[in-house]
Parts: sequence; structure tokens; C-alpha cells
Amino acid sequence: MKILVTGAAGFIGFNLSRFLLKKKFKVVGIDNINDYYSTKLKKDRINQLKKFKNITFYKIDLRNKKKLDEIFIKHKFDAIFHFAAQAGVRYSVDYPRKYIDSNINGFFNILEKVRIKKIKKFFYASSSSVYGESKSFPLKEKDLLFPTNTYSLSKKFNEDLSLIYNKFYKTNAIGLRFFTVYGEWGRPDMFYSKVLDAAFKKTKLYVNNYGNHSRDFTYIKDVNLILYNLLKSKNIPGNEVLNICSNNPLNIIKLIQIVEKKSKKLKLHKRTMQKADVLKTHGDNKKIKKYKLIKNFTPFEIGIRNTIDWYKKYNNF
Repeated sequence: MKILVTGAAGFIGFNLSRFLLKKKFKVVGIDNINDYYSTKLKKDRINQLKKFKNITFYKIDLRNKKKLDEIFIKHKFDAIFHFAAQAGVRYSVDYPRKYIDSNINGFFNILEKVRIKKIKKFFYASSSSVYGESKSFPLKEKDLLFPTNTYSLSKKFNEDLSLIYNKFYKTNAIGLRFFTVYGEWGRPDMFYSKVLDAAFKKTKLYVNNYGNHSRDFTYIKDVNLILYNLLKSKNIPGNEVLNICSNNPLNIIKLIQIVEKKSKKLKLHKRTMQKADVLKTHGDNKKIKKYKLIKNFTPFEIGIRNTIDWYKKYNNF
């Protein structure tokens, strides 16, 4: 079975690619390795993947239709996991065009390939941010969506476009509304990574809204398992959207306290809410349990301990 993973140098794309490679799947990875965050980290991830014989990697931008066409001529894919996108909610406030160019145009090019090549298994990254600033929890897939920035709007657009393609072209597309994914090889712009930097590199830690934020943290290894079971599943409708979450929100001050057990006490710089902040994320995960994609989630204390161990090793502490 040959699988295309776009965004293979990214956090989720890399981890899933490595998971599938260990399962002996053939994986073709695509990434443009942009500089939104550390290109060194992204290249280190790709070097990890290249240790496997069953990986092929292309450094291309999905907006380059000609190069994308060449890949689809050379390879016949049984499934596609589409994670390539411009990340970052706050960043989208300052650079909205990047999200239109990358997240919408890049998605369209991939979806067109799904249609033309009649690929039956297509999974794409959406985001919990499509719900907006809700006050009704846990958030359910059937809830109304209120995107509040260009990033979340681009994700909602992709979900809507998938519905249209399903209606007119009978394409299969499973949208993955990821909540706060954390773990080894994680993104340095995420809050939990900034907590680790403050703990071990002694950088400043700014805590927005005076610490009164909660996040539905989901461990990357649980995400890998869910996506793997999705790949194998035969009982999910052709067009579906799923919350990928633990249904167990954690206050960010509690996160800091857990990390402090493995380090020294951190000096917090508390401040007011910042633009694009969301007070709370908390998703309902009944769907992924109904489809038997996962039974039990990794306790946060264990997941963050594993993340800390990786972080210290990667940064030579």
C-alpha cells in the first residue's frame, strides 16, 4: 500500500509518516519546508524518515501544479493524508494572504487529484479553531461553526469544498478537526513547547489571560493510532468530519505545574488576553470512539513526560 503524506516535515505529518513506515507501508512525503518555524527541526524530521528504505520525499509546494502532476504520474496512491498548510492562528492575523494561498489553493490542488485519480481514502487536516469562541462544551461535530480568523476560515472552506466535491463528484474525504496535539518532535510555536523552553532554556514565558485558558490536549501517539485505524476502517461514511481530541481539557497553569516537577519553578509573565486567543477548547470524541478508532487515551502526565524526555535529548540537556 502506497500512501502520500503532505506536510511530511510538519509535526503530525512527520509522526504519522514514521508510524506508517514502521508498519512497512510505502510512504511518499511532500513538504515545502517553509520558515514559519525552525527549518532545522523540519530537516531533522525528514532525516529521521530517510532512515527508512520505504520513504520517498519531495521538497515541493502544493501550489506548484506542474510538479504535483509529475508526482502523481510517477506514483499511484492508495491513500492520502493531507496535512500541508500554513499553521498558526495568531500569524494569520498579520499575514492573511499566506493562508489563502497555501491552505485553500494547495488544498484545492490535492482535492482535484483525489477526484481525477479516484482515490478512495483521503484524509485532511481541519482544526478545532473552526468552532470559534464557543461557550457550549464539549464541542460536537454537528455544532455551528464560527471561524474568527483567516486560518480557521481557510479550514472551514476546505470542509465546505469537500462537501461540494462529495455531492458532485462522489469523492471520499474525511476531515480531521485536530485539537491541541502535543508530543515528541512538536512545534516550537505551541504553548507547551514554550513552557519547555522556559523550563530548560530559561526563556521568558508569557502566560496570556493570566493563565485562565484550558486546552483539550491530545497526545501525538494517540493521534497516530486514530489515523492508522481510520486508514484500515471500512465502516466510515464517504464524507465525514471527526473531532480528534481526548475530551479532557486541562488548564494551562496545571500544565506548567506538571512540567515544574521535572524542572525548577518557572517565572511566569502573566498578561491579558491577546488577539486571536480562544479561552477554551474542549471537544466531544464520541464519534471516534463509535467508529472504534481509539479506546483509551494516554494520560497527560505520561504524554508530557515522554515529550520532556525527547525535548531534553534533542536539545542536548
